[in-house]
Amino acid sequence: MCPAKKRRSTLQRRVIMEELKKNENHPTASELYEIVRRRLGDISLGTVYRNLVLLSDMGIIQKLALMGSETRFDGKLEHHYHVQCIHCGKVDDLHGLPSELLVKLPKKHNDFLITGHRLVFYGICSKCQQEGD
Repeated sequence: MCPAKKRRSTLQRRVIMEELKKNENHPTASELYEIVRRRLGDISLGTVYRNLVLLSDMGIIQKLALMGSETRFDGKLEHHYHVQCIHCGKVDDLHGLPSELLVKLPKKHNDFLITGHRLVFYGICSKCQQEGD
């Protein structure tokens, strides 16, 4: 779908966006459904999922298909990296990287016009580290 294509804003879509933007845990559709349902009791999981896919296709949110975990969603569009726990699948934003680790995006490579990239770091979250002791 073309990101420029306009879609009418529905109450359900607005609430989904508001809750996603407030949530820094990169929720799955199921997790976001539980949150949105507190405000819109009659919303279905299918409606939440379809709207998340639509918003992602429109370029309004990020869809994160990460190693070995259910698809997660991120309401932040500004360029940033993620770190994922290899045990529980938790995902966080990664801040404060040294400048030499930040990738300068080439404009072209071979016959490709580069339009973006995604870089994910993997590690063990503090909760899983404590459980491993």
